Amino acid sequence: MRSITSKLTLAAASAAFLIGAAAPAFAQTEASAPSAAAAMASQPLTKEQKAQAKAQAKAQRKAERKEARAKNNAELKKLEDAGYKPALNDPNYPQNLQDAQKKANAAAGASQ
Repeated sequence: MRSITSKLTLAAASAAFLIGAAAPAFAQTEASAPSAAAAMASQPLTKEQKAQAKAQAKAQRKAERKEARAKNNAELKKLEDAGYKPALNDPNYPQNLQDAQKKANAAAGASQ
């Protein structure tokens, strides 16, 4: 009994493996076949390509940080021009900041 169960299990596993391996080959058509660009993308990158991609990503992150810093500095400058002083140890901190924001927004609205 044990031998028959083992043989049936082996046969079922083999059939499942063969069907699973053969089904994708039959399912592909010319339209779904990978293009040359996709084939190139699936190939591993060379060291030079990896280094270039890494350098591009680093430059992009640096540019994003620089842009964010410039935006933050411009906003702080606008608030300072509206009367906010971030260097003070002021107990009315939130109110002073909100007042400066209202004043800066009012000035921006008036200039438009």
